[in-house]
Amino acid sequence: MKAIEITEFGAPDVLKLAERPRPEPKRGEVLIKVAASGVNRPDVFQRKGAYAPPPGASDLPGLEVAGEIVGGDLSDAALNPFGLKLGDRVCALLAGGGYAEYAVAPLPQCLPVPDGLTDIEAASLPETFFTVWSNVFDRAQLGAGEGGEQETLLVQGGSSGIGVTAIQIAHALGFRVFATAGTADKCRACEALGAERAINYKTEDFVEVVKSLTHDRGVDVILDMVAGSYVPRELSALADGGRLVLIALLGGAKADINLGEILRRRLTITGSTLRPRPVEFKARIAAQLKARVWPLIADGRIKPVIYRVLPAADAAQAHALMESSEHTGKIVLDWGSNA
Repeated sequence: MKAIEITEFGAPDVLKLAERPRPEPKRGEVLIKVAASGVNRPDVFQRKGAYAPPPGASDLPGLEVAGEIVGGDLSDAALNPFGLKLGDRVCALLAGGGYAEYAVAPLPQCLPVPDGLTDIEAASLPETFFTVWSNVFDRAQLGAGEGGEQETLLVQGGSSGIGVTAIQIAHALGFRVFATAGTADKCRACEALGAERAINYKTEDFVEVVKSLTHDRGVDVILDMVAGSYVPRELSALADGGRLVLIALLGGAKADINLGEILRRRLTITGSTLRPRPVEFKARIAAQLKARVWPLIADGRIKPVIYRVLPAADAAQAHALMESSEHTGKIVLDWGSNA
């Protein structure tokens, strides 16, 4: 099969089209004929040598695909919660190996393609939807406040793949959502997706803005990919009892914070990485997505945001585009366009 290899750690041009053996599914896994692969920031980190695959995972990049189930044992109902069959179209979360014509995925991490979506659109879903749900709703427990009112969410990097997903899910579920972005166009895009107010972080202070929008209370949950110097400001932007969820460290791994503020205001700083989590955890998130979010996609209340589709052979161009941060939404590789 054709696949995109990381020939050495470095710039985007280290990604090369190569021939690889077709993977063999183990017990509890299925073989997927890949139609499209989503491109995500962790793929860039892996290409640079900063995010190694977990033990036993493919060395090929790629954490999400969409395509057709063409192999594997689907007879164990405990491992097949959605009743999938050979020939079904699915989108799947992987620990690696998605940049290829065929990929294996744990069956519980495969979801049926939502009604009305193309394979290109479906390939943009798993990594960001699993990440957002597991962090915002499972870990940070965005929900009803102590007085019964819906809580508020601030999404840092609202125009990213994670950002557009978090905005849409939270808005569709009835929460007030604010977001940050770096240009006026990206701010408008965030607001069109459901953000009550998008804040241009280059010209505005997000702490002042969210305080003014919440009558000086602050927001209940912040989803952050920046960290570093943002963290003390984010603590100031949180309401008492608020939760800061870190899912990346683009601004640095160290922060100077006042621990007394955390104690006094009952604040929580937490974080996670999805890739190394066990199949059982991801299966639980998949079930929640299928029950709570997939109907919203089928109804058109949540829509995939695709910035650009490129032939799979142009993976290096896709990574260069990702690193430019010009995009709003997802970048997808198409394996059907003479990859």
